[in-house]
Amino acid sequence: MVGFPPRRKPSRKGSMADVPKDLLEQIKELERLFTVDQTKLKEVTEHFVKELEKGLSVEGGTIPMNPTWVMGYPDGYETGTFLALDMGGTNLRVCEIVLPEEKGEFEIIQSKYRMPEELKTGDSEELWEYIADCLQQFIEYHHELEDLEQMNSMNSKLPLGFTFSFPATQDFIDHGVLQRWTKGFDISGVEGKDVASLFEAALEKRKLPIKLSALINDTTGTLIASHYTDETMQIGCIFGTGCNAAYMESCGSVPKIAHYNLPPDMPIAINCEYGAFDNELVVLPRTPFDVIIDNDSPRPGQQAFEKMIAGLYLGELFRLVLVDLHDNKCGLFENQDIGKLRKAYSLDASFLSFIEEDPFENLSETSELFATELSIKASKPELELCRRLAELIGTRAARLSACGVAAICKKKSIEKCRVGADGSVFNKYPHFKARGAQALREILDWPQGKRDPVDIRAAEDGSGVGAALIAALTIKRVKAGNLAGIRNTDGMI
Repeated sequence: MVGFPPRRKPSRKGSMADVPKDLLEQIKELERLFTVDQTKLKEVTEHFVKELEKGLSVEGGTIPMNPTWVMGYPDGYETGTFLALDMGGTNLRVCEIVLPEEKGEFEIIQSKYRMPEELKTGDSEELWEYIADCLQQFIEYHHELEDLEQMNSMNSKLPLGFTFSFPATQDFIDHGVLQRWTKGFDISGVEGKDVASLFEAALEKRKLPIKLSALINDTTGTLIASHYTDETMQIGCIFGTGCNAAYMESCGSVPKIAHYNLPPDMPIAINCEYGAFDNELVVLPRTPFDVIIDNDSPRPGQQAFEKMIAGLYLGELFRLVLVDLHDNKCGLFENQDIGKLRKAYSLDASFLSFIEEDPFENLSETSELFATELSIKASKPELELCRRLAELIGTRAARLSACGVAAICKKKSIEKCRVGADGSVFNKYPHFKARGAQALREILDWPQGKRDPVDIRAAEDGSGVGAALIAALTIKRVKAGNLAGIRNTDGMI
């Protein structure tokens, strides 16, 4: 997750009256580079629709469009006790969720465990050992030892939904082959392997009374959890460290699963993994700074869309521009040591968020931020440039993010719905929601003065509650004899 400070009052309008001409020219150039107008938004969206279709085809495309084997929405009457494991970018979260008899209700207890940085570039065995250890700590803390021993002796297991938020190919809901690491992870010995089997082996090694019922993506979980509490939710999105969306498709519209001979009108949730949109660079309006980010990333040429809008990269974009202005353009922060600013990924999205929310006309809080974090004493005109740059980067991210939502709406002919969105950028970056909504209006040509027919709202807890719900839906399907996309039913009922 990307860290953010608490929200404050809406930001004040900056004044460029006292900005020297050379800095004003640089600001105009930055505006030219980072502004995405309505024409470009529509061009990106039209290409996006084609790429979504291509991803569903037998041949496939850059956007994986992974079938999740989640075959429909919950009805609100699912019951039982479930574990949920959420492996995100920063933390490992373990939850126990109780679904009571009341429709659309849930109770949750949870614990977070820090994901050690060295683990993100370590090896496979270390990763699964750490995850199993966290699970063991959780269930031993929340359950009596006698109960656990009794569960083991009766071969009774707690059903678990595992939120594994990385691109995976799923032939079954309790199976998933990692396609590639994202979000800065690069753990050896996992790509191309079934993560469910690796996870289950770690559970078995410790004799933990847990049954993996479903391997899901946080975006799919967001879709299901949001629909559980609000049936008008038809798309789930994540705008955080990464970016993604999920929606419900008809099996008959997914040619690459035609060989399963499923009823064409049967619903199946699709995990788009559209951070990979336009890796071929056909329409995305990249700047030279986007090119640097891609070239210096662990996986150049991949996740092109994500690298332009996700929280992991916003601070780095900002940093690269400032270093370039200091070194090559207008002598920004002239005669100052910018050593701290030169450190790659030393700024995260919260840095830009703080600048955008500075309520003071003299940008005193931004000035203090530069002094304390970067040991840079910035002049008022320099602060105005930094403020404008943060706005441009944040606005571009929000506007481009709307293209993915608009593309799904156009593909599915959705004219009215709610979209459940989660992630630190959506929830905490100032004006992100309003800027995205404005972009949707421009792309979909909605009439002025009326309520937006597609409304992006804060989602329910997809990686916790959503994972538990999908585990419950899977068990419900097993009981009903609908085994499409389920590999191992042992211990599910």
